[in-house]
Amino acid sequence: MDLDVVLLSRLQFALTIMVHYLFPPLSIGLGAQLVITEGLYLRTKDRRWEALARFWTKLFAVNFAVGVATGIVMEFEFGTNWATYSRFVGDVFGSALASEGIFAFFLESGFLAVLVFGWDRVGPKMHFFSTLMVFTGSVFSSVWIVIANSWMHTPAGYHLVEENGRMRAEITDFWAMCFNPSSMHRLGHVLLGAFILGAFFTMSISAWYVLKKRHEDLATRSFKVGLVMAALSSVAMLVSGHGQARALAANQPAKLAALEGHFHTGEGPTDLYIMGWPDRATETVHFGIALPGMLSFLVHDDFETPIPGLDQVPDDEEPPVLLPFLTYHVMVGCGMYFIGLTLFGLFMWWRGKLFTSRWLMWIFVGSVLLPYVANQAGWVATEVGRQPWIVYGLLRTADAVSRSVPTDQVLGSIALFSFIYLALVVLWVVVLNEKIKHGPEDPATLGPHAAEPFRDAAARLSLVSPHRLTGDDASDEEEE
Repeated sequence: MDLDVVLLSRLQFALTIMVHYLFPPLSIGLGAQLVITEGLYLRTKDRRWEALARFWTKLFAVNFAVGVATGIVMEFEFGTNWATYSRFVGDVFGSALASEGIFAFFLESGFLAVLVFGWDRVGPKMHFFSTLMVFTGSVFSSVWIVIANSWMHTPAGYHLVEENGRMRAEITDFWAMCFNPSSMHRLGHVLLGAFILGAFFTMSISAWYVLKKRHEDLATRSFKVGLVMAALSSVAMLVSGHGQARALAANQPAKLAALEGHFHTGEGPTDLYIMGWPDRATETVHFGIALPGMLSFLVHDDFETPIPGLDQVPDDEEPPVLLPFLTYHVMVGCGMYFIGLTLFGLFMWWRGKLFTSRWLMWIFVGSVLLPYVANQAGWVATEVGRQPWIVYGLLRTADAVSRSVPTDQVLGSIALFSFIYLALVVLWVVVLNEKIKHGPEDPATLGPHAAEPFRDAAARLSLVSPHRLTGDDASDEEEE
């Protein structure tokens, strides 16, 4: 098998999945913001919350539409570029993706029209229920996708069967497949990352409105909701990451060693690098700054137990080190930044100086980029760190590609997808920018309150009696 075909097929899938993954986390995170905001409107009947919910719904709809468009291609790539892989995992992936379609996509898309177009057509409770169902559908969608992906890292609930001289995996226990050793750890991490992105997205836009002195009342309300959600999710992410690292030590020790740049298994405690540049050739981490014994403590709760290094991994099963190490540490660095910034934001809110500190508002405006970086970096570290396996311990990536697709066709598709995806991303940015510049609607123009200014003006001008404008005293009008 020509290695170039393997590399190009990996690059093609990486391009499409990384662009697509700009949108699903924001849909989940914005969906959570919508549920909170509209729930506050339903509870308080305050039209300002309704105006915010309507505004975020518009941005949600744009993001959802582009997310669907960018995700369609990946399903075809499984058959065109990864036919051997598809044959091997078809039974597993088929059940997971079928469940995603039944329990998630139909639920989400079925209520999406009510969410977007039903504000003035259904009652507030029904609309809130639709919002809740769309959010639930987006979460369920991530559940089944994460389950399928996690099975590739920690296969469970299957056996291998031979068919026409080739092996394939077949499910023997559906629930064991769903609750494989890494699925719940990874699911919690993915959802928290989406909540952080959604919160920072709303805070960025709200902070920009505060700085420009536009929609200040609505912006401060929305910012506070986002800040609380971001702070809680960021702290929870630290706990989630710790649990996932422990699971990684048990299930994929080679990947953990690559992520931490741990080349040699020592007799004493293992250090934890917080930064550096790993060199596979010399098996050292240049410019490394490490916390002595901390990796042993995080995994085993002591400063004595050593962690297996890459020297314990067979040469033909060693994962890459540089890219997983760098992306993993970028993700962790972003996570610590989120914790520090949001906790400081809560402190400034408590001091009453949050919205008067323009420098802090500008930081929040720009910080929306970092959750995107963290989400992308985390997935790169996860997927590259499991190489050379596409299904850990069962199927190598080099053996999973289609045997009939030549190099020039893969290269041509990469060029074409790059152009199309770039156009979609530009369109997404332009449409979002237009809607953000327009801003939320004036709460006074929403619902039954919309007629009050005209009724009051008519009363002041004594054109007609105010109570007649409400439909009262119709019999008197008929007599006249």
